[in-house]
Amino acid sequence: MNSHVQGATPLDLERAALGYRRLLARRCALVVMLGVLLVVSVLADLASGASGMGLGQLLAGVFDPDSLSATERVIIWNVRLPYALMAVLVGAALSLAGAEMQAILDNPLASPFTLGVSSAAALGASLAIAYPLTISWLAPSGQVTVAAFIFACCSLLLLQAMARLRGAGVESLVLFGIALVFSCNALVSLLQLLATEDVLQQLVFWTLGSLARANWEKLAILAAVLAVVLPFSLRAAPSMTLLRMGEDRARSFGVDARRLRYASLLRISLLAATAVAFVGTIGFVGLVGPHMARLLVGEDQRFLLPASALVGALLLSLSSIASKLILPGVIVPVGIVTALVGVPVFVALIFRRGRRL
Repeated sequence: MNSHVQGATPLDLERAALGYRRLLARRCALVVMLGVLLVVSVLADLASGASGMGLGQLLAGVFDPDSLSATERVIIWNVRLPYALMAVLVGAALSLAGAEMQAILDNPLASPFTLGVSSAAALGASLAIAYPLTISWLAPSGQVTVAAFIFACCSLLLLQAMARLRGAGVESLVLFGIALVFSCNALVSLLQLLATEDVLQQLVFWTLGSLARANWEKLAILAAVLAVVLPFSLRAAPSMTLLRMGEDRARSFGVDARRLRYASLLRISLLAATAVAFVGTIGFVGLVGPHMARLLVGEDQRFLLPASALVGALLLSLSSIASKLILPGVIVPVGIVTALVGVPVFVALIFRRGRRL
């Protein structure tokens, strides 16, 4: 108990408690506001497209499918809904992973892609596309997803092995992740160089990142992963808040920093690997989302983690809308849209960090 607290009057303590309650209420209101904005964005995403269907028809098709024709039902249930919901889930997964990564590595420029999870998944998918196996019970598209997930998990095992090395700190982990990114990207480029024209087109399209692969089975899997991971993330939120204040201070409160980072790396890799395996490489959401959430709710991880998930979902939902409007009649891969938005923000963060040094 410091001297300021010891010398405080009951009125001062009451005012401080009232101010804290107001701060919590404000942060809760901001999280709710993000949820409302996300619902509005999803509705706008559902209503955008080349079919010319209005929002009223779409809502009627959702709640009363028999009121529409067979073609309109296919557009809504097989295209619009999976596309819009996949944007929400992928954005939430990548941004939540980015928020955790920035907390455990104490690096504001960190994202799931810094660890090489995305690049490893891209390498696995590229190998499955270029050299598909003859497996009777698994379709070629399923092979791509499985290979991407396996390679992403292998990158996790490498990172865990690196983290266990004696003297390997946070900086070493980040540098190893960067080396993994360059290595995987080089191998993907080599596969593209050796590929035939048809295979090259598939490789390029996959690495651009697209929501067009969305279906209800993938949505169910990604939703289940988020439902399992999110409670563990929220449970670890107070410990991550202490870790952001410094490892020594966190240790004085009984936080096992090494165990916390290990568990968080597992959650990060599971979220990023599943998302990338389903939609391809989508960058900058895991970097930009947590920073925007931090500007709204601060560093308290109890609010930052859910806010980051909502901001990431909102960003990718808005990017999904933009991907349909940039070129009339053409759906631009959403990975291109997020890169166009994310690069300027990334550069701004670098300059902002440089001014603080």
